[in-house]
Amino acid sequence: MQRHAGSGAPGRGAIAAYAIGSIGTGGFSTLPGLVLVYYLTDTLGVAALAAGLLVAVAKVWDVLIDPVIGAFSDRRLAARGTRRGSMLAGALAIPACFTLTFAVPSGLDPWIAGAWVMAAFLASATAFSLFQVPYIALPAEIAAGYDDRTRLLTWRVVVLTFAILLFGGGGPMLRGAFDDPYTGYLVMALVAGLTIGAGMLASLGVVPVDRPAAAAATAAELPAAATLSTGAASFAAGSAATATFPVIGAAVAAGPRAATPLARRSPLQSYRDGVAVWRRSQPFRALLGTFMLQGLATGLMLAGAQYVATWVLRSEAAVTLLFLALIAPALLLAPAWGALARRIGKERGFVLASALFTLAALATAGLAWAPGAWIYVAVAVAGAAYAGMQALPMAMLPDVIAHDARASGNGHAGTFGGVWTAGETTGMALGAALLTIVLGASGYVESVGRVKVEQAPAAILGIVASFSIVPAAIMLLSLATLARYRLRKEDLDGP
Repeated sequence: MQRHAGSGAPGRGAIAAYAIGSIGTGGFSTLPGLVLVYYLTDTLGVAALAAGLLVAVAKVWDVLIDPVIGAFSDRRLAARGTRRGSMLAGALAIPACFTLTFAVPSGLDPWIAGAWVMAAFLASATAFSLFQVPYIALPAEIAAGYDDRTRLLTWRVVVLTFAILLFGGGGPMLRGAFDDPYTGYLVMALVAGLTIGAGMLASLGVVPVDRPAAAAATAAELPAAATLSTGAASFAAGSAATATFPVIGAAVAAGPRAATPLARRSPLQSYRDGVAVWRRSQPFRALLGTFMLQGLATGLMLAGAQYVATWVLRSEAAVTLLFLALIAPALLLAPAWGALARRIGKERGFVLASALFTLAALATAGLAWAPGAWIYVAVAVAGAAYAGMQALPMAMLPDVIAHDARASGNGHAGTFGGVWTAGETTGMALGAALLTIVLGASGYVESVGRVKVEQAPAAILGIVASFSIVPAAIMLLSLATLARYRLRKEDLDGP
């Protein structure tokens, strides 16, 4: 896994190792968003609003711990030159926690079943954050240039879209292979949990291992502005598993005094650090606000897909077809969005992708009058746009981190990653919660096990609206926040 000396460009091995981690992150982000609320309402008998509340509680916990994990990751990097420890812990813990989330025995009271799911999902979310927060911080540290980061994150999104297809399509199919829904969910969770953990573990090869504290202290003394160029040369001296290179997050400040205060910071100070990076970086505020709103829109559609398949298209298998229609174009077109970004800029490409997704989401409102196979065409257009909505902001985030390191004289990549993950989690969680509000308001009827119920026309309209009109309106708001993002290539690499 070599990187070109002096250029800061990650080699193919480093790109592949980093990208494969998205099998884990994509799987965990997709499968619970797709089936967890449905599992609560249509297998465990939990009321729709209560199901949304249970999921939201676990996600609120995520929001609370992500900045702390980010600050801890920065401290660990400053002291030992690695973010590896928490990533390894998360990867090892998540298979068991994820399996327990869907291991509720039959016959439990819905409230007890709901509490079981909330506790297990909270543990799963914690394990996921231990990996995800430092994982997000890595691109700013292993790729120095504007276009290099686009290339790195483009291939990550290719793997991410494959993971969404694998888990979003394969998970429901595996669940449906069993007559008993309790058994189906358990087997699905076991296989998915092991796959998520394996993907996370496989990506650790790109993360530098521990190094002596003296070496880390030397790195911390380097000026932050020098870390991008020196990182490339030192990485080329060895493999990604053994390289010890100074990175943005390690150079927490110019001078040796930075290491001591950083090591002593409390969780409260971690939140203050998160607020500080949010306040001082206008590009970060604009980008995070956009990504949160788009996470809300896509999280709402993701959680509603199973309901559309069951109650609008009248086919349990349709949820797999919906995912195939969404992800196949995304998988094919992710590199194309990267190429387009190199020609017109990431921010312009992001605007184009967002506008296209908005139109596609709005088109699906036709399900209310004419449900049918035509929906897969609209979803395919949304999938083509979704690839850009993932690849481009993920490539823009390390630009923001690098810009902050240059402008403020210090870099807190882990802190940025913690705030970003908290924002992303908030958006996705609110998407699922918003779905349950719409379902509850429209009169959706929950069920237990294999008991069959029928939904009123108002509930069907609520399902369609949550998949089309409401996400489209949220996407329009995201375009307004995206217009405030003004960081350009010349601000990072020069004219």
